[in-house]
Amino acid sequence: MLPEEVLRQPARILSRAQREFYFAHGYLAVEGLVERPLLDRLHAVTAEFVERSRKIRRSDAVFDLAPSHTAESPRVRRLKTPDAQHPLYWEYAQGIIADVVADLVGPDVVFHHSKLNFKWHDGGDEVKWHQDIQFYPHTNYSPLTVGTYLADTGMDDGPLMAIEGSHDGPLYDQYDGRGQWQGCLNAEDAASLDEAKVRHMTGPAGTITVHNCRTVHGSRASRRQDGRPLLLNAYSSADARPYTPHPTPTMHTLSVVRGTPTRWARHDPRPCLMPPDWSAGYTSIFASQAGENAKAAAPMLEQSPVGAT
Repeated sequence: MLPEEVLRQPARILSRAQREFYFAHGYLAVEGLVERPLLDRLHAVTAEFVERSRKIRRSDAVFDLAPSHTAESPRVRRLKTPDAQHPLYWEYAQGIIADVVADLVGPDVVFHHSKLNFKWHDGGDEVKWHQDIQFYPHTNYSPLTVGTYLADTGMDDGPLMAIEGSHDGPLYDQYDGRGQWQGCLNAEDAASLDEAKVRHMTGPAGTITVHNCRTVHGSRASRRQDGRPLLLNAYSSADARPYTPHPTPTMHTLSVVRGTPTRWARHDPRPCLMPPDWSAGYTSIFASQAGENAKAAAPMLEQSPVGAT
């Protein structure tokens, strides 16, 4: 659906002003949406996974670990696919935030993926400026990501930041000069961003953030010792169909969480950069931006088809 069509649909959670703000600026932050009992449950489960990571020495299918990770000082950069790791995360992905998404993409909503990112003072946790849709192109630009702060997040915690209005600007090339995927803007493009349009999304635990798949966003390194967890769930309208392999599929990928499936895909005429072939595996944006995925060197159409040998 186009924004004007979405706005004609009755709101479930958000006010009309909040919906219009998202369409105009490409991002949104809402405080107090997640009730404390649910937030406490999410926080407790997350703490269990951090504790479990003490026994893990290197990144695997569940954890993406910072180079400084040790049993004594666990440094989890990302809990991968939390929707598949614990039923509470999937319960949450189908709950109130799915209603928020319906207010922004229309009544038919499809789940795409989830991840749980952490900020640590010494974990190399900066996320450079990037856009999401180049990681997983769709036939239109309805995909968005809902973040949930599981802990109070102020300026010292490396909050999510977005370039206001950038969803209506260009898509950037996220390969480096050697043709290797880096998952972020190159230095020249990053330097060209209008710093006056940087918006920091801070808030107490339970605040949600929303950003469109075209919105340029990132976060600075944390300056606090305690880990700051940010639970991220990505969705799209049901008329947005992916046209590259999913980088981190689970049993919930492409599940309809609101409304019904659609038979017709809507195509946005604006082009999209192709990502690498993720069939060999994907770790995280932290690994990509740190150059740990050097073998992902060319767009997918220049590599072997998925499943080829």
